[in-house]
Amino acid sequence: MIKQYKLRFYNFKLVILLTAISLFGVQLVASASPDLRNKQLLGVVMGLVLLVILSLMDYSWILNFQWIMYGFNLLMLIGVRLFGSEAGGASRWLDIGGFRFQPTELSKVIIILFFAKFFMDHEDDINTFRVLAESVLLLAVPLALIYAQPDMKNTITVTIIFCILLYIAGLSYKIIGGAILIAVPLLIIFLSIVVQPDQTLIKDYQRTRIMSFLYPENEEYQEDIEQQNNSKTAIASGELVGKKLTGDDQVSSVNAGNFVAENQTDFIFAVAGEEYGFIGCTTLVVLLLLISVECIRMSLRAKDLAGKIICCGIGSVVAIQSFLNICVATGLAPNTGTPLPFVSYGLTSLVSLFIGMGLVMNVGLQSSTYNKELKRKEIDKKEEYL
Repeated sequence: MIKQYKLRFYNFKLVILLTAISLFGVQLVASASPDLRNKQLLGVVMGLVLLVILSLMDYSWILNFQWIMYGFNLLMLIGVRLFGSEAGGASRWLDIGGFRFQPTELSKVIIILFFAKFFMDHEDDINTFRVLAESVLLLAVPLALIYAQPDMKNTITVTIIFCILLYIAGLSYKIIGGAILIAVPLLIIFLSIVVQPDQTLIKDYQRTRIMSFLYPENEEYQEDIEQQNNSKTAIASGELVGKKLTGDDQVSSVNAGNFVAENQTDFIFAVAGEEYGFIGCTTLVVLLLLISVECIRMSLRAKDLAGKIICCGIGSVVAIQSFLNICVATGLAPNTGTPLPFVSYGLTSLVSLFIGMGLVMNVGLQSSTYNKELKRKEIDKKEEYL
């Protein structure tokens, strides 16, 4: 349902931030792989168009289709399981009519929308065992399908986002404290098991990534940490302003020399460091931070709990994925293969994030018009009473 809003209520600040970081991303993708530049630019244009359309739609009306979205999400993930194309030992993509996309990226947005409506409907009894059990079961189904791809990073990401949504919905601090007391020992037990060579909890390549992070000095893991070491070298070689701005071609380029695999996606931050130095990296971090903060600011203006959850959920996706990507590129976390929001190459991730941002902007517009309508109704009632 498209609604009319006054132009002055439109969040142009967020649009400018998204456009700026996306165009910066196009430039970085072009530096990493020139043949992908036009595709990334097309993704930005598509994303901005969808952002505008969704920002003018009533998100409350969209949430009425929560169960249809949930079912569609399951169909996508089941489709990946049955017909997904394999790459790098995992089946995470669907090929339809020559178009390849990763349903898990869109799935994160759908899960946020679904639980925004679910938690709002159960706002008064969110801390009851029945509601919490229902929410966990409803999450478990798509989460199991994501894990089976296998896709550990998105399984963990979706779980963290779900916990954030629960907190925003009003989860009791007593329950949060109890959950932490249970989760910490379980995490310790999990890590103690996966470091064993004959463990069966996770795939061998996943264990290798964890082991190479915990024991980088071991010779058997030197090949596994080579990518991250080269990434750190690339970032350091850019120094203050980077090789692109200074025209420094005397030092061998880690990016141009293909010393970092997947530099257009997982290690795009290394490209930013080498090409634009500390200033470029800082610019990316600040833009991503401002986008996340703007989502939180929109949540404070939301007319209802669902709008608040949508804003915080989408903001969490940007913040978590940014944190993971940058930590991997700088060697502060195991290699997870997480794209940098709005920067890394990948049309599914890019367009899905723009869809989420369109809904965030609509929450902001709804708050302005909603409050005006309430005030108008109060004035009309007073006039009738007088």
